[in-house]
Amino acid sequence: MSTQSNLAPANRFDYAAWVIFALALVAILKWHLLPALLAGLLVHELAIILAARFGVQHAKNPKSRMKSVAAIGGLLIVVLSLGGWALIAFMRSEAGSLSALLGKMAEIIDSLRDKLPPALAEALPLGDADDLKEYIVDWLRDHAKDLQSFGADAGKTLAHVLVGMILGAMVCVSESAPGSALGPLAASLTERVRRMAEAFRRIVFAQVKISALNAFLTGIYLMVVLPLTGVHLPLTKTMIVVTFIAGLFPVIGNLISNTVIVVVSLSVGLGAALGSLIFLVVIHKLEYFVNARIVGSQINAKAWELLGAMLVMESAFGLPGVVAAPIFYAYLKAELGDRKLI
Repeated sequence: MSTQSNLAPANRFDYAAWVIFALALVAILKWHLLPALLAGLLVHELAIILAARFGVQHAKNPKSRMKSVAAIGGLLIVVLSLGGWALIAFMRSEAGSLSALLGKMAEIIDSLRDKLPPALAEALPLGDADDLKEYIVDWLRDHAKDLQSFGADAGKTLAHVLVGMILGAMVCVSESAPGSALGPLAASLTERVRRMAEAFRRIVFAQVKISALNAFLTGIYLMVVLPLTGVHLPLTKTMIVVTFIAGLFPVIGNLISNTVIVVVSLSVGLGAALGSLIFLVVIHKLEYFVNARIVGSQINAKAWELLGAMLVMESAFGLPGVVAAPIFYAYLKAELGDRKLI
């Protein structure tokens, strides 16, 4: 929540700013600009944190302060770009191939047909390899246009991310420059942007801590605990990366990573799968506790609130809505909470 108190009653400029800002958020989702927004917010918030850590804001010379902030922003863009490239390279490599992981899961599910009772085997998707091949051909035919445009869309998304990072750095530099008086509408819009940035910092940085903890514990289980018991699962590094990335999505991310690990554990045996399930249930409970402690304390929201927001946003905007839901919901609660409406 914002630390402001005793806010003045809302005026016509505040109402206009709320409407404009709400329309802007909808347009960002409709026009597929969410990656640019998130990249810009990430660079902006990291630059502010690093500038505060190095005492840049205390520099007396405005030009020196602006140059320092610009250098921090540029360094962040380079580091984040290299980190994203390294992640993509790893996921496309033989050691971390995501396609290999999905193929392994499909192979495991298909092999279960010989081990399960007939009633359960019939409930599994697809009957045999021929059915799987036919399904893939039909899917490719139905989504041919989407696949043809995937490369162009991916390039466009990467361009949006890069532009968003540059804009985030530029905004941070402009904030370090001597300011001039703003009109009432501009001041109110600036306040909305500040609150959105604050909501982003609270929800995203908190979720990164939770995801990192989840991935760390999962890594210990997959690379230490299981090998000590004589169990060696394939593609453990890939599953750890998937656990971290999926964990950035509150609630639903944990279900995705858990499903992957349990299915891959079935390749070793039912005992390994059961052990993985028990371990992941414990981790899941721990994540709820940490989530309530970190995220809940930051935005005063329960897990069911975030899940409800994600379901509504997914229905309205698809996958981008799922990604944006926690941040937008945190912003909404901050606005309503500061006005003593909730």
